[in-house]
Amino acid sequence: MNWRKKFIGDRAFYKRVLAVAVPIMVQTGITNFVSLLDNIMVGRIGTEQMSGVAIVNQLFFVYYLCVFGGFAGAGIFTAQYYGADDQEGVRHTFRYKLWMGAILLLGAFAVFGGFGSRLIGLYLNGSADGGDLAATLDYALEYMWIVLAGLPAYTIVQVYANTLRECGETVVPMRAGMAAVFVNLAFNYLLIFGKLGFPRMGVKGAAIATVLSRFVEMAIVVIWTHRHADKCPYIRGAYRTVRVPLSLVGRFFRTGSPLLVNEALWSGGMAMLTQCYSLRGLNVVAGQNIASTVSNLFSVVFFAMGDAIAIIIGQHLGAKRYEQAKDEDNKIIAFAIFIATLTGIAIFATSPLFPQIYNTTPEAKRVAMLLLMAQALFAPQTALLHTSYFTLRSGGKTIITFLFDSVFMWVVSVPVAFVLSRFTNLSVVWIFAFVEMSEWIKCAIGVILVKKNVWMNNIVQETENA
Repeated sequence: MNWRKKFIGDRAFYKRVLAVAVPIMVQTGITNFVSLLDNIMVGRIGTEQMSGVAIVNQLFFVYYLCVFGGFAGAGIFTAQYYGADDQEGVRHTFRYKLWMGAILLLGAFAVFGGFGSRLIGLYLNGSADGGDLAATLDYALEYMWIVLAGLPAYTIVQVYANTLRECGETVVPMRAGMAAVFVNLAFNYLLIFGKLGFPRMGVKGAAIATVLSRFVEMAIVVIWTHRHADKCPYIRGAYRTVRVPLSLVGRFFRTGSPLLVNEALWSGGMAMLTQCYSLRGLNVVAGQNIASTVSNLFSVVFFAMGDAIAIIIGQHLGAKRYEQAKDEDNKIIAFAIFIATLTGIAIFATSPLFPQIYNTTPEAKRVAMLLLMAQALFAPQTALLHTSYFTLRSGGKTIITFLFDSVFMWVVSVPVAFVLSRFTNLSVVWIFAFVEMSEWIKCAIGVILVKKNVWMNNIVQETENA
C-alpha cells in the first residue's frame, strides 16, 4: 500500500498539522462567520445596500491580497530564519514588512481616493433588475470612505500577526481576530439597526463597526507581542532602527516582488471575473455576494492547509530536512483534498437554505443557490490548486508561482469569462463553471511541478552564501 504510506500520515502527524492549522481555521472561520452575519444584516436592509457593500469589499479584497503578497516574500524568509534560530534575520523581515505596508497603504489611499467612484461604477453596467443602480453607487461610496480609515490598523495587524504565525505562534492572532469579529458583530447590530439607543445608520454603521474591529485587533496583537518578548525575542530592538540592510532588501524584494505582483494581478483578475458576472444584472451581483460569503465560511477548513504548508514545510526547508518536507507536503495536500470533498458535500447540502435568510429578490436567491452548488462541486479542485501554490511558494519559487497563479488567471480564466459574458447568452452559473473547468490545465501543471520537487530550496542558506 505505497499510496497509503505516501499520502496518509500517522496520528502524530495530523496532530502536528492541526496544531498549526486549527487556530488559523478558527480565526478565519470566525471572521468569515461574522462576515456572513454582517452580510446578512446589511442584506436585511435591501438589495442595493448589500450589493454596494459587496462591490466595495471586492475592491478592498485587491488591497488585502496586495498586503498578503507584499509580505509573503519576507514571510518565506521569516519561517526559514526562525527554523534556523536567527532572530536578527526575523527582525529584518519584520522591518521590511513595515516599509512595504506603508508603501501599499499610501498607494491604496491614492487609488481609492482618486478613482473609487469609477471603480465601483464598473460593476453597475448591467441591468437594474435587482434594484436601483444609482442608489447602489451611493451606498457603496458611503461605505468605502469610512472603511478606508481602518486600513492602517489592518496593515499593522498583518505585519505583527504574519510574523507571529511564521514563528509558530498561531493562537494569539486567532484570539485577536476573535475579539475583533465580536466587536464587529456587536457594533453591526447596534449601528446598522439602531439598537440600545444607538442611531440607526445602515451601511454607515456597518462601516464604522468594521473600522472599530480593526483597531481592537491591532491593539491586542501589538500589545501582546511587546509584552511577551521572551516568546518573541525578535521584537526586542525591532524599532531601534527601521533600517534593513540593502543586500537583504534586494533579496526580500527579488523573492517577494513576484508574489506582490502575483497577488495584485490575481485579485485584480478576481475583481475582473466578478465584473464579467455583474453584466448579467444586479440580481447576479447580489446572488454572487451571498454565494461567496457562505462558501468562504466553509472553505476555511481546507484553505488553512495552505498556511500549514507555508509554516511547516518552510521550517523544514530552513532546517534542511528535505525528505521530511517532501513527505509531509504530500500528506498535507492529500488531507486538504479530503477535507475539501467533505466541505463540498456540506455546501451542496445547505445551498438552498442560506439564501432564504436575505431580504432580496427571489431571482437573486436562486442565483446564489446555483452558484453555491457549482462552488461545492469544484471544492476539491480548489484545495489542490491552493496547496500546490503554497508548496511552490514555501521554497521561494516565486516566479513559478507568478506564472502558475496570476498569469494563468489573465491568460485563460479572465478571457473565458470576458468572452462568455459579452458574446453569449449563457447564465452566470455556466460561465462560472466553464471558468473553473479551464483550471483543469492548471491542476495538471501544479501536480507536475510539485512532483518534480522544484520547490525544495533553502533560501536562507542561499542568502548567507550570496
